[in-house]
Amino acid sequence: MRHPPRHALPATLLACVVVSAAALAPRADAAAAPACTVEYSVTGQWDSGFQSAVKVTNNGAAKDSWSLSFAFADGQKITQGWGAKWSQSATAVTAANESWNGALPSGGSVEAGFIGSRPGANTVPAAFELNGVTCNTDVTDPTDPTDPTDPTDPTDPGGGGEAPALKVAGNKLVDASGATRRILGVNRSGAEFMCVQGRGIFDGPVDDASVAAIADWKSNAVRIPLNEECWLGLDNIKPEYGGARYQSAIKELVTKVKAHGMTPILEMHWSYGQYTGNSAGCGDLHATCQKPMPDARYAPGFWSSVAGAYKDDPTVVFDLFNEPYPDRATPNLADAWACWKDGGTCPGIGYEVAGMQDLLDAVRSTGAQNVILAGGLAYSNDLGQWLAHRPVDPAANLAAAWHVYNFNTCSTESCWDSTLAPVAAQVPLVAGEIGENTCAHGFIDRVMKWFDDRRLSYLGWTWNTWDCSTGPSLISSYDGTPTAFGTGLRDHLRAVNG
Repeated sequence: MRHPPRHALPATLLACVVVSAAALAPRADAAAAPACTVEYSVTGQWDSGFQSAVKVTNNGAAKDSWSLSFAFADGQKITQGWGAKWSQSATAVTAANESWNGALPSGGSVEAGFIGSRPGANTVPAAFELNGVTCNTDVTDPTDPTDPTDPTDPTDPGGGGEAPALKVAGNKLVDASGATRRILGVNRSGAEFMCVQGRGIFDGPVDDASVAAIADWKSNAVRIPLNEECWLGLDNIKPEYGGARYQSAIKELVTKVKAHGMTPILEMHWSYGQYTGNSAGCGDLHATCQKPMPDARYAPGFWSSVAGAYKDDPTVVFDLFNEPYPDRATPNLADAWACWKDGGTCPGIGYEVAGMQDLLDAVRSTGAQNVILAGGLAYSNDLGQWLAHRPVDPAANLAAAWHVYNFNTCSTESCWDSTLAPVAAQVPLVAGEIGENTCAHGFIDRVMKWFDDRRLSYLGWTWNTWDCSTGPSLISSYDGTPTAFGTGLRDHLRAVNG
């Protein structure tokens, strides 16, 4: 999606509180100690508000900073907090350490609290994560060197299947046995914008329960948008949300997605480079919005790093760049496509550009043979000259990515017949984002039928609980409760994959 929503932070106040009895405790018969334990209690409640206390115990490796995340179920809003830097985005709540309580040793605890408003019910949050690791469940901390389990092992607790190793065969995606595979699922937005805004890593929970809810829709893939600067840990990113911590959180989500038998798709969404020309999403030098093309300064290094981390895992797919639009920077379509493929000094773009060939080369230079997706012009909605400009892939594992919303130019069957069908005849075609801004599903129903008739792949935007007026949102709760828009995708996936 071109512009994921941005959210303001609530005010915070600092004090101290003592926590009472546990609302959610680990099972006494657990086979392995939880990585962390969270005790949540409502210490006071009135007609339109309440007060809660939280105690977090770290059972894993010692931490020099911490961030607790959970989600409200009943529209509660934090109005005042203490003991942590509290922030909230829609239903998602984050409590990050203060400067004076960041150290959390193994076996140590920290306490915090807040006052909130509530429109009615006040259900206790069902799931908690500490630094991206699920609490109150029998899953040990993957960062703990004493942990004997392998976090990438699909046989570990919580597994629900095995993600297929994918490769390109002609115009199909196939698994190790040669069977054709379609990528059918959802996008999980958040990691592209939360970190650069200094508010966390994910927008809402990414615990096992929330990933299981995606799988319950019969999704077999999850596209995970990333932020270039956060992955690389550049100076403008808070250390607790960038570099090794960000990469570890992404790895944890990838592991959960795979454990439920779904294909993880890692995608560079927001990137560095100042652009103030036609259709600019922002004037910021940093990775705070969608830029027309990747930058030559950091983007190749980003992909070298990502590919190096996952080069031995053919279940992971790489999507080079979310939505290129060099065609908005120059009226010359030939120049735009040349910029798209080869980068360099591009008309209308003030920074040095990394083309799709540059990014593909960066991936392959690591030895990674993973399937790669490359979207075209016009925010990936135009594949008219994709075949003529496609990058050269020595691994022959390249597929075309395409995005479509009801407001895009190429949003009719006649356009799909003339521009998509020729591409799909030669390479795998994946609609990495499909959606509509009407909170309905009539448009995506047409898209899915066209793709189903040709046995092609698609993913809905997005598995986030945003208000539909700010962008297509598939769910109203991270337990998988669909919006009217999401109902269309959910019921269709269950029919196709059920």
